[in-house]
Amino acid sequence: MPGVLDGLKVLSMELMEAVPAASVWMADWGADVIKIEPLTGDQFRGTRRIGGASAYIDINGAVVNPRFEIINRNKKSIALDLKQQAGRDIVYKMVKNADIFMTNNEARALENLKMEYETLSKVNPRLIYAFLNAYGTKGPDKDGPGYDRVAAWARAGFQYLIGEPGSTPPTQRGGMMDRTVAPHIVAGVLAALYYREKTGRGQKLECSLFHSAVWTISGDIQIALVANPLAKDDRSRVANPMWSSYRCADDRWIALGMLRPDPFWVPFCEALGKPELAKDERFATMEDRRINNIEFIKLLDGIFATQPVEYWEGQCRKYNLIYAKVQNAVEITEDPQALANDFY
Repeated sequence: MPGVLDGLKVLSMELMEAVPAASVWMADWGADVIKIEPLTGDQFRGTRRIGGASAYIDINGAVVNPRFEIINRNKKSIALDLKQQAGRDIVYKMVKNADIFMTNNEARALENLKMEYETLSKVNPRLIYAFLNAYGTKGPDKDGPGYDRVAAWARAGFQYLIGEPGSTPPTQRGGMMDRTVAPHIVAGVLAALYYREKTGRGQKLECSLFHSAVWTISGDIQIALVANPLAKDDRSRVANPMWSSYRCADDRWIALGMLRPDPFWVPFCEALGKPELAKDERFATMEDRRINNIEFIKLLDGIFATQPVEYWEGQCRKYNLIYAKVQNAVEITEDPQALANDFY
């Protein structure tokens, strides 16, 4: 949606990934986004390694950090020493004509630098001030530091629930939950803009990594209130084996997504090359497959292990089943569906 926010002026005193991942949406939509950095730069610029690989690549002699660039595209940037009054005065001058100020700096640092809402709203009462921290602005941990790995992934329960029973809790990919909170920030800012359009008044918005993650996993939390503790998924005994993943002959995996499996049962058996299964009384209905799930899963493991993932993709497509190949990061960039819909 290029141009939908044309004319909107955004100041973003941001670092790392969460708020930059929000402000980049606004930049892509046409807003004039100015990234405010310290003289040493956003600390994310200096990230050396990500996922075991170098964070930097050489493009025609220019060394760039693509992970930084993707969430800071279409922005302007200014480096200021906000510990000095001269640096703060530059920000105040920009705030006078700004619509939005976004930040994920710590609250105490913002107060010390006189960049908190109370100061900036006096400069511009129409200013919308979006503040993100780890745990929220109340409670014992309101000033506690935290990245998404701890404040969202671990504390909100993702790390507990994902993974097989008895296995080591899985580690999240860096910045994954930052990108989950980003649209929540954008939604709040757009709602505040609508409110300002009606009332003429700005306001402060508060968001946290923890709160955003709790909302993201709230479906499981609701179930856990009834079934406590909520059981982890065990692939060897899932209730619906047609809602699971299977290893193929080439050591790749295919994920099945038939939440309501009965309408797919006969074509599924055809796709497996086992049409006789459709009449097997052990597996004839969803309830039968639930009761005999361990036996059925072992059977499916053996069948999927006979052919590579491309073969099973073709079979699933032929019989109009709900499925996906488990892709790696490079494959995603080559996915024809992603390319056709202008993901990149």
